[in-house]
Amino acid sequence: MSFQIGITGLVFVLTMLIIFWRPRGLNEAWPASIGASIILATGIVSQQDIMDIISKIGGASITIIATIVMAVILESFGFFHWAAAKLARFSKGSGYRLYWNIQLLCFLMTLLFNNDGSILITTPILILLLKNMQLKLRQQIPYLLSGALIATASSAPIGVSNIVNLIALNIIEMSLWMHTAMMFIPATIGLLFMSFLMFFVVRKKLPKKLPDSVMDIEESFFIKNFHPLKTKLSVETKRKRTRFMMKILLFVFIMRCLLFVASYVNVPIEIVAVFGSVVLLLWRWYHLRTNPVDILKKTPWHILIFAFSMYVIIYGLHNVGLTALLVQWCEPIVNQGLIQASYIMGGLVSILSNFFNNHPALMIGTITLTEMGLDPITLKTIYLANIIGSDMGSLLLPIGTLASLIWMSILRKNKIKVTWKDYLSVSLLVIPISTIVTLTLLYFWVQFVFA
Repeated sequence: MSFQIGITGLVFVLTMLIIFWRPRGLNEAWPASIGASIILATGIVSQQDIMDIISKIGGASITIIATIVMAVILESFGFFHWAAAKLARFSKGSGYRLYWNIQLLCFLMTLLFNNDGSILITTPILILLLKNMQLKLRQQIPYLLSGALIATASSAPIGVSNIVNLIALNIIEMSLWMHTAMMFIPATIGLLFMSFLMFFVVRKKLPKKLPDSVMDIEESFFIKNFHPLKTKLSVETKRKRTRFMMKILLFVFIMRCLLFVASYVNVPIEIVAVFGSVVLLLWRWYHLRTNPVDILKKTPWHILIFAFSMYVIIYGLHNVGLTALLVQWCEPIVNQGLIQASYIMGGLVSILSNFFNNHPALMIGTITLTEMGLDPITLKTIYLANIIGSDMGSLLLPIGTLASLIWMSILRKNKIKVTWKDYLSVSLLVIPISTIVTLTLLYFWVQFVFA
């Protein structure tokens, strides 16, 4: 047994170190899958465990991939350029107004898609806009950073906005609509608090007046992709494109609502998610006359491998006694009362997330809770405290979430350097306070609704 503990612990630590280091831009699925293969080869995780893992993560993984496919499709419709042009127009030359427009965009994109998909959408939009305005790097960073933080944290209000949240929901047998009823109000207020706090932290770095755009961003995409004569985009054509984009967003919103309906009537939500992505693919095929194969190539399928492999490693830690040890440590704390348990467990998952990423941290925390024999409301409330730690508290360091790692990768590809100093100058002041405030709001909301 001591051999298995040593092997599992070593595999976990080495896997996380390589994921954080990412030598030569190595995809995070590689170290995770190698680590999982070692765990499986040593027999620490059995075939029966594998079937249990597939049943727990299968639906969640398919749902997230389907929504990411929708996010990727938006790019081919010119959504990035259209949204960047709208941000510039709505900001009316004000750097402060641009900040709030970015916060709203990032929040909505995470609700409509998921945190990873939101990062894949909003980061290119912001890079496109800020570079077109020719802002200096020190002026770009506050917008990029605050947008990424709110996009990632916005996965807390609804469970479908984060793959690890969906997996954890399955573990504790909590429905999507129940998660939203208990979490949407306190988490959304917590995010609003976080946005205001970030604004006061970064406002001196924001330009009060924005420079004029160098070129019409929406027109540049239209000319490059759809108009061989390269004539100027008419006002009427812009209006048509806006109506078209709003139709797409309305469709995505309807599909998002149907996920909650499916959850309420006990229909697998992955069926709805796949249906929505297929319809959008066909819509794109009809509108652009483009074969959907290219979208399938752009879809980050490695997320499926990463999620499965990480869960195998976590299951290995569970089998060698880690969760039993955590139960011994945490049970006395949980028994002190709901508010103390929420703070302690939310704080613990926050710390674990920042050191080991929020995927394994939330999985470990959730499995530990299921071993304590808690009553349903207490279990669900402390689980939601774990979600706050996993989705918001994890943002203290830029390595705490997969979405943050994706964000940094996009910045590197665009040769935008955001240092740890830049990141920590905001996160150290904003994240701990916002996490505590949101945990407090969750406790009082649950007492108000379910007491």
